[in-house]
Amino acid sequence: MSTPPDRMPLAERVEQLLAADGPLPIVEAGDPVLRQPAEPFDGQLQPALLARFVEALRLTMHAAPGVGLAAPQVGVPLRIAVIEDPAPVPEEVRLARGRVPQPFRVLVNPSYEPVGAARAGFFEGCLSMPGWQAVVARPTRVRLTGSDEHGRAVDEVFTGWPARIVQHETDHLDGVLYVDRAELRSLSANRTVAERWAQPTPQAAARELGFDLPD
Repeated sequence: MSTPPDRMPLAERVEQLLAADGPLPIVEAGDPVLRQPAEPFDGQLQPALLARFVEALRLTMHAAPGVGLAAPQVGVPLRIAVIEDPAPVPEEVRLARGRVPQPFRVLVNPSYEPVGAARAGFFEGCLSMPGWQAVVARPTRVRLTGSDEHGRAVDEVFTGWPARIVQHETDHLDGVLYVDRAELRSLSANRTVAERWAQPTPQAAARELGFDLPD
């Protein structure tokens, strides 16, 4: 009798995932792995296997496409996430959302805390909840601590859209989905967002759908 995937040693589970070519399958909402705090990374994967896993996360994120991906989203409950955002957006969107390019980064055992009281609400989506978006109010500036894939310490302040990305991905590692923090009256299908709410800010959506935005 084979061992169920959720009872396999993590290294064995990752090896099994990496045995197939191409992007990894993305776990969708409703799977318990997305609702459990991930295990802190403490060498469960040897360096060579960790490097292969990180590259697979990167490939999967690009293929989706997305700007971040956490290990639990491919069924691996480890506190590892990757982010990358080329930010191919119009200037007015860049200015309104603070969306600037972010290079590829690996976040290991990340945690964040707000810097200041400023908050902003924008539509977010999630690769584990395809087809939907909702407005989430988040701190506009956070301090992220943790390490990278080589064990080097990370202690950095992120602002604007990069701050939103690192919060979203770190939340995944705590078993939190963006809908837990969302204005549920804003929940919209991707097509509706594209057709009605594509403005740089969700002011019109808030007015017409009846929810509040941070001051």
